[in-house]
Formats: sequence, structure tokens, C-alpha cells
Amino acid sequence: MTHDAPAYGLWTLVVLNSAVFLIFAFSFFKPQNARDWRSFGAFAAFVVALFVEMYGFPLTIYLMSGWLQTRYPGLDILSHDAGHLWSTLLGSSGDPHFGVLHLASYAFLGGGFWLLSSAWNVLYHAQRRNELATAGPYQYVRHPQYVAFVMILLGFLLQWPTLLTLAMFPVLVLMYGRLTTSEEAEMHQHFGPTYEQWAARTPRFIPVWRNRRAIG
Repeated sequence: MTHDAPAYGLWTLVVLNSAVFLIFAFSFFKPQNARDWRSFGAFAAFVVALFVEMYGFPLTIYLMSGWLQTRYPGLDILSHDAGHLWSTLLGSSGDPHFGVLHLASYAFLGGGFWLLSSAWNVLYHAQRRNELATAGPYQYVRHPQYVAFVMILLGFLLQWPTLLTLAMFPVLVLMYGRLTTSEEAEMHQHFGPTYEQWAARTPRFIPVWRNRRAIG
């Protein structure tokens, strides 16, 4: 095995990539209370853990090295391409950056950030008017920002799975689900019947594609 260029130990890339994605997400999400900071903090932990393994120390590759070398004897496990484990495990050939799962990850990442931005724009103006957010993405789901975070996390997992992020993913999804419960209780108390009517016809996470009108 030969390594033409170092694939790991690139801590500058860890810091830069983590900072870019977190600043990008922060600019769309703009946490304002303790609940927002908890959700964003969990997302930040996932992103940092991901990039630490992508460019810093490949913990997952290290723990799986014995099995990988036995199962794939010609694989250079310390190369960057080998870190795209789905490509390796599925026996894909060629550049993993152009594989179906990798391209799908771009769709989830792009869609997630777009949804996060769209939801925040609607929520911001609704809060300024002290109104319930029911326009834009809120016409289809009650918690588009949490859906956006899960889409982004799933996009990262399709692109670069690690043992730590795979373990974190269901925990974060459960945490977001619990946060929605407390958020809905607050909205119900604040908006009363207006919230009840909107919630009755708007799914929590998975949209139902039919015509809707926002509550005026």
C-alpha cells in the first residue's frame, strides 16, 4: 500500500469544515432560547464528530481495520476514498464521490439547508408579528426546522458514515422529537384554538401533499 498524500491528521480541515457548516447552519437557524441552543448544540456535536473522523483521526476505520483488511485485502484503508464506507461495503468501483449514495447525500444536504432557511424566514416574520407561523414550509409540517436538521444529518451519514455518528443519529432524532413536544405545549398555551386548528390539519414531520391555506 502507498499513500501519495496524507488523508488524515489534517486538523486545519477539521476546524475549517466544521466552522463553515456550523456558521452556515447558525445563520439560518439563529437559536434564541435554551431549547434552540440544545437542538443546535446537538447538531454541532454531530458535525464536529463527523469531520474529526473525516480529516482528523479515523476512529471507525481503526476499529474496523482488521475486518476490512481481511474482507478487502487490496483496500488501502488509510486512503480518503476508503473512508466512504458505504461505497466499500457495497462493492462499488470508481470514485465514491460520484456514487448514487454520495449524490443522494448532496440532495439531502442541499434540501435540508434550503428548508432550514425557508422555515426560519417564515418563523422570523411571524414572531415579529406575534403570529403563529403557518406559511411556507409550515403549511405542510409543524416542525420544518427539525425536519431540516434530520435531512442534513442523514445526508452526512450517506456520505461518510462513522460508528459514532451512526450511534448519535437515532439519539438526536429522539431528542428532536422530545423538543417538539415541549414546543407544541408552549404554542398551544400561547395561541389556543388557532394552534389547535392548524395542528389538526398539519402533520408533525411528514407532509401530506394536498392544498392548504395558512391561517389568516
